Amino acid sequence: MITEDQIRAMMPGAGRRLDPHLPYIVPALEAGNITTPRRIAAFMAQLAHESGQFQWLEEIADGWAYEGRSDLGNTEPGDGPRYKGHGPIQVTGRLGHSRCGIALGIDLITYPRMICEPQYAMRSAVWFWNDKMGGLSCLADVDWFVTLTRFINGGTNGLEDRLVHWRRNRDVLGLPQVDTRDEPTAIVAFQMAHHLDADGIVGRATMAKIRETVPPS
Repeated sequence: MITEDQIRAMMPGAGRRLDPHLPYIVPALEAGNITTPRRIAAFMAQLAHESGQFQWLEEIADGWAYEGRSDLGNTEPGDGPRYKGHGPIQVTGRLGHSRCGIALGIDLITYPRMICEPQYAMRSAVWFWNDKMGGLSCLADVDWFVTLTRFINGGTNGLEDRLVHWRRNRDVLGLPQVDTRDEPTAIVAFQMAHHLDADGIVGRATMAKIRETVPPS
C-alpha cells in the first residue's frame, strides 16, 4: 500500500523515532480502511502534526484542566490527569480511553498509557479517526482538509504545519495539490447540489452524503 521509504518521506523529522512504529503503521491503516492516497495523505499529515512526528505520544500538559469534565467522562477524582491525552492523535478523557480500549481489546482504564506503546499507538489513532463523526475518511476523499482539522483539533490550531505535512504527503503519493481557500465554496456547492442546507457547515448529513456519492480515491 505504502512503502517504508514513503512513510519516512512523509515524516522526515522522525528519524529513529519512527523505527518502533514502522511494523504497525500499514496494518493499522489497512484495518481502518485508510488505504487510498487521499486518505493516507490526510491521515498521516494530521498524525505527524499531532505527535510531532512521533515525538509526543502523551499530552505535555498535566491534565488538571480536564478534571471534572463530565463531557469527557471524567467523573472520578484524578480523572483529568489520569486520562489526559494519550497516543499519537490524543485520546482524552475516561470515556474516550474506555471506548478506545474496548475497540482495541485492551484495558485503558487501568493502563491509559498503553496507547503510547508502538503496538497500540497507530491503532489508537486510526480508532480516533474512524470514531469521530462516524469516520473522517470521507473528508479526505473530497480534500476538505481544513474541515478535517477542525474535527481533529476542535479548531484550526497548527493548521499551517498540518498543511505542510499534507502537501508533502500529496507529493510523495503523486496527488495534485489543492488550494484550501476554495474549500468553503466547495462545501456550499456540494450541499446545494445534493439538496442539503447550504450553510457551509459540515455535519453528519453532509458527511453521510459524501459517503453515499463520492467514491474513495
